Amino acid sequence: MPDYKGIQGTAVQNFAADPPAPVTGQVWYNSTTGQFKYKDVIPTGAWATGGNLNTARQQLGGAGTQTAALNFGGYTNAPNPTALTGATESYNGTSWTELNDLNTARSVLTGVGATNTAALAFGGFTFVPVTNPVANNESWNGTSWTELNDLNTARQQPGGAGTNTAALAFGGEGPPPVGKTGATESWNGTSWTTTPATMNTARFAMGSCGATNTAALAFGGAEPAPLYADTEIYNGSTWTEVNNLNTARAYLSGAGTNTAALAYGGQIPPAKSALTETWNGTSWTELNDLNTARGGLAVVGPGTNTAALASGGATAGSSGATEEWNAPYSATEIITTT
Repeated sequence: MPDYKGIQGTAVQNFAADPPAPVTGQVWYNSTTGQFKYKDVIPTGAWATGGNLNTARQQLGGAGTQTAALNFGGYTNAPNPTALTGATESYNGTSWTELNDLNTARSVLTGVGATNTAALAFGGFTFVPVTNPVANNESWNGTSWTELNDLNTARQQPGGAGTNTAALAFGGEGPPPVGKTGATESWNGTSWTTTPATMNTARFAMGSCGATNTAALAFGGAEPAPLYADTEIYNGSTWTEVNNLNTARAYLSGAGTNTAALAYGGQIPPAKSALTETWNGTSWTELNDLNTARGGLAVVGPGTNTAALASGGATAGSSGATEEWNAPYSATEIITTT
């Protein structure tokens, strides 16, 4: 096996003390402490207050970007038939505008889509005629919602990734006796196909994200107990378990891709969570918290891991709060390896 010098072309330098101005990526040996060290870039960022939703709600769906987002569905108070909403709102980076409602009012649904003019809403929970998960699937064209072919497996609180013409649905909770599921379905713009791939850990109320239906990330969730910190990556054919979240939780939201993601909010019963973590393709790092701890934010939050949006959710009741995540800079840190 090649050694460090064989790979890098130079040996690790010995220092009696840490060098005064190491460069990012530099590795050295501190002979006084007997430790190998290196300098790395640690991502950082902060949440800022944005414009409130017109309809405060939780367990809603979302799509788009930080400056062109779409939120839809959810419920406004306690879960009952009169509290369910199909309300749809568009965000321009400053304020929310009410648009045409979903055809089927529901909560704990999932949304995907790269813009606020082309989105997909699937799954969820209604109270008519019975309190069971649904397979409903609707497409948004910038003006109105159109009902399309349903999911093969009705489910609430599934994960999702992709666009309104190439989406992925996974996990969630099906009607009795199905219960929690790890089933994965792919959408081609016309119909859903159940794939051979099944999540390693069947669960619902997870965070998820992904730009396509062949590259997704799933993290956290519940079944309903225990809470999960598990993270899985989908490569178009299989799910692979990777490093866990630092803090297990459910009803959290996610943004970004399977190599650069953000996980935020959630619930650690009985409390709501403000925790924010970033994923670099290998591991999770804790960053600055949300200003308001919330669970049940828009599932598959719009944006990236450097420019995300947290909208709606549950505090003591349903929330209309919106926060914008920006990570314009990074901090550097000397890390001890041994």
